[in-house]
Amino acid sequence: VFIEDVWADHCPTPINKLPNQYSFLVKHGFLWRASYTALQPKWVHVPYLRAIHALVARSIHRLLSSIKPDLVVSVHPLMQHVPLRILAARIRSGVSAPTNFATVVTDFTTCHNTWFHKGVTRCFVATDFCRKLARKNGLVENQVVVHGLPIRPAFSQPLASPLRIRKQLSLTAAGVHTVLLVGGGEGMGRLEDMVDEVAARMGNSCQVVVVCGRNATLLGRLQAKKYKCGMQVHAVGFVSNMHEYMHAADVVVTKAGPGTIAEALISGRPILLTGNIPCQEEGNISYVIDNGVGAFETSPPRIADTLSKWLSPDNRDAFEDMGRRAKALGRRGAVYDIAEDLARLAYAPDFV
Repeated sequence: VFIEDVWADHCPTPINKLPNQYSFLVKHGFLWRASYTALQPKWVHVPYLRAIHALVARSIHRLLSSIKPDLVVSVHPLMQHVPLRILAARIRSGVSAPTNFATVVTDFTTCHNTWFHKGVTRCFVATDFCRKLARKNGLVENQVVVHGLPIRPAFSQPLASPLRIRKQLSLTAAGVHTVLLVGGGEGMGRLEDMVDEVAARMGNSCQVVVVCGRNATLLGRLQAKKYKCGMQVHAVGFVSNMHEYMHAADVVVTKAGPGTIAEALISGRPILLTGNIPCQEEGNISYVIDNGVGAFETSPPRIADTLSKWLSPDNRDAFEDMGRRAKALGRRGAVYDIAEDLARLAYAPDFV
């Protein structure tokens, strides 16, 4: 298996710099919304990607010649039209044998139209919402497969009890609720304000685990901070054992990213969403709320109020029902199902 960052490593300058603009754009929501919306129509993105093709075709030809793949898999919304066009030309000219092409969509609900191309052999999507978008973009029924979002295999493995996992993570094992606050890889959002508000409303009835990612400044502040109410705050950086932290938690507080939502559902944890990337993650909010597995609040005081209500003894039955609904929605076998289907496409070709 070859994992290649085609944009960054196999495209000429300045095309190889385009992925670096993503973080800047999502931090300035109006710019991201404008670019996302502008590229949605086919009459815009098809000619745009044809122009990109003219600039990168030679580089991608070289890559395909060096690897000679039996199967090509795309996990990027802008990597359907260009490689499919190049692969088709190689097959027509006899340079490449007929080769299957699969797309694994890594968005959860709202998907940009560039994810979908009628020339793929299979398109794997996370939800029925995505399946309908694929069909709307011209894919036929047998091209689209709903397996769920592929999440690290660790989330599908059995774990010890939450009590025991808390002890392993050096958390207070019993007698308090555990709130997991996830800031993503960059530790984004008003995480410290949220912790302060939770401390003001819930005091020492809960402990908060804050995943700060690569935000070393936030990590240092939270690790040095003490709360007079006695609430314990366990701040960590970038972690590789998120499955254990989710299993130890009672509730997950996060922005509306698809991966964390899917992980929380598999773990059977209610989800409190606190923000989203415009357009791209907006549908995830509706999905969580409409399925009765969480809520959406952006204000730290309201976030703290919601947590206080959810974790109140008077609300225990409703809160546990929310967790059970989350567990029922989780697709812990998605990563294995997708891998098995991809293996069949590589070894037993089924060309569209």
